[in-house]
Amino acid sequence: MARKKIREYDAKRLLAWHLKRLKGIHIPVQVAQVVDGGPSLAQLAKPTVDTEDHVTESVSETPVLQNGFGDHLFEEWNKDKSWLMESKLVVKPDMLFGKRGKSNLVKLNLNLDEASEIIESLLGSSLEVEGIKGRVTHFIVEPFVEHDAEYYFSVQSCREGNLVSFGCCGGVEIEQNWDKVKQVTIPAGEDPTGLDTILANQDLSFQVREQLEQFIKGCYLVFEDLDMTLLEMNPLTLNDRNHVIPLDMRCELDTYAMFKNQKKWLDIEFPESWGAQFTDEEHFIRSLDEKSGASLKLSLIHPKGHIWTMVAGGGASVIYADTVVDLGMGDELANYAEYSGNPKEEETYLFARTILDLATRYPDGKKRALLVGGGIANFTDIAATFAGIIQALKDFHGKLQVAKLKVFVRRGGPNYETGLRLMEELGEELDIPIEVYGPDSNMTCIVQKAIDWIRD
Repeated sequence: MARKKIREYDAKRLLAWHLKRLKGIHIPVQVAQVVDGGPSLAQLAKPTVDTEDHVTESVSETPVLQNGFGDHLFEEWNKDKSWLMESKLVVKPDMLFGKRGKSNLVKLNLNLDEASEIIESLLGSSLEVEGIKGRVTHFIVEPFVEHDAEYYFSVQSCREGNLVSFGCCGGVEIEQNWDKVKQVTIPAGEDPTGLDTILANQDLSFQVREQLEQFIKGCYLVFEDLDMTLLEMNPLTLNDRNHVIPLDMRCELDTYAMFKNQKKWLDIEFPESWGAQFTDEEHFIRSLDEKSGASLKLSLIHPKGHIWTMVAGGGASVIYADTVVDLGMGDELANYAEYSGNPKEEETYLFARTILDLATRYPDGKKRALLVGGGIANFTDIAATFAGIIQALKDFHGKLQVAKLKVFVRRGGPNYETGLRLMEELGEELDIPIEVYGPDSNMTCIVQKAIDWIRD
């Protein structure tokens, strides 16, 4: 599972669309997104005109879906923004950070001009939130909803299944009122009959209880159908027509399920976390990872460091990094890199090339080490996995010598003997130092050997 946050703008559109598709439930969600470098709020508010110069009518409800997911209908439904000129508005940054209300970043009850002014004053600017600085590039704009009651609702993946939470105490002080939140765990793969108890003993009128009960059951269906890992609404309320409306919403999706959900997820994006800045190489590996059925991860830590890693397995990669730090060489740890899920040879080759390019970029006369580590694989053909790495090492013949880079290999699993032999032969062919170790050696033994190498 790979949990990835999505913007509130996308979360609300997905929820409204798929509640209608799966359960026939209409929630009056209207959202607009203002992006740095894109159309202004005033431009979005202009009526949409079709090819025959007729003004498109406002769509007050999500369209009825007959077959499939109706992504073309979704696009049409989402175009009309005439409500921006007719409603009082709510404006807030849509940048994946929380506590926007407590940070005075949620602006309420605005007209179009006031909302535009606030957005223009902050869009593209630098902002510090909870000690992290970042650049504001996205805003979400919605109609302001008059309300009295505020509720809290969430569904979250956990080890036992899905944890569902509800409380009549939603809003910015939810953490102080968490003892009033009722929770129930729905075991994985079982019918969500436990949802019937989530509203028990809550101070709700019959009509409100009935609306919330149907809404919660619908949200649970959407959560499972779209492979969400988190769906949180704080607060949640009902409007004057007794429709349930999420006022503030968070959502995470399991990106490992992208292969089966591309149509359902429609046009959403997976932004980086607030304040994150990535190099071209990190962006490249991320794009490679998104297109692959395997896992490919790269994070630069100290680009001029002398200990580089390229480790098979998510757990093993963390252990190697921790061991480097535990042995007092954290300031020399250049990167975190992990590949798993049996990547194709071409993917492994591109992954290794990227790391080798970084590892040889700043030769300074000092020795450096590359840890090609991992545990004992169950099914992965080690020799086949090494083929891409070997080709990448051949490409950097010459640069490896200039950078004084030594390769330390530790691996076990199917065909590991052939893989280690090929690595040893490569060292002789390229005249670079390569040490290899099999499953009879401790998994992290090469860490101390690498440290001894760069200290010598």
